[in-house]
Amino acid sequence: MESEGQPRLRSVVSYVKRGGRMTVGQQRAWDTRWPELGRAVSELEPGPIDFEAWFGRAAPVVLEIGSGMGEATAQLAAAAPEVNYVAIEVYEAGLGQLMLRADKLGVTNLRLLHGDTVPLLRDHVEPGSLAGVRIFFPDPWPKKRHHKRRLVQPAFGELVASRLAHGGTLHLATDWQDYADQMLEVCSAETSLVNRFDGWAPRPEWRPVTKFEQRAEEEGRVSRDLIFEKR
Repeated sequence: MESEGQPRLRSVVSYVKRGGRMTVGQQRAWDTRWPELGRAVSELEPGPIDFEAWFGRAAPVVLEIGSGMGEATAQLAAAAPEVNYVAIEVYEAGLGQLMLRADKLGVTNLRLLHGDTVPLLRDHVEPGSLAGVRIFFPDPWPKKRHHKRRLVQPAFGELVASRLAHGGTLHLATDWQDYADQMLEVCSAETSLVNRFDGWAPRPEWRPVTKFEQRAEEEGRVSRDLIFEKR
């Protein structure tokens, strides 16, 4: 669903393929739960996903980009049963672990996508259709020469904003100060978004503290949240 005025994003990706096998439990979840809960972005039919049909109900759709091992995602979906929660991740093991966590919590309002976020948003998400987008602790690519690989760049910010409904929110969090500054700069420059706060957002109590975030704090890094709203 690329618009005529929206340039195609460059091919530099914000992740690298990592090896490693899934655990027995993750593989079992993949084998038994993936056919119902998951889809590969590369195998989607042309055009927008019919989220209402996929979930079997009409409800606000929230997309979490980069769910990792699912520690926070499963809790967030469980805490908001009124939301159709969609998570996209590039690592199969992470999706397998997320399915295990979701089943343990009795989550029924979660669907999963495997693959790259850019073609998903560009080709398979209707403009103005998302109630929220969450990007929590994306790969910081800390070396300066790798900053071009960071996910949150101007073209990506424009793409995300175009998929948000009026009043929809873009919520970002990172523990790398220079990436937080970049996120603030990128989102502030996107004219269709407005910052809900004067700079950083207070850390929401509802966002789970993961082991990853705890480790960052132990290493002296402060986590920053940003919450922007679609005008």
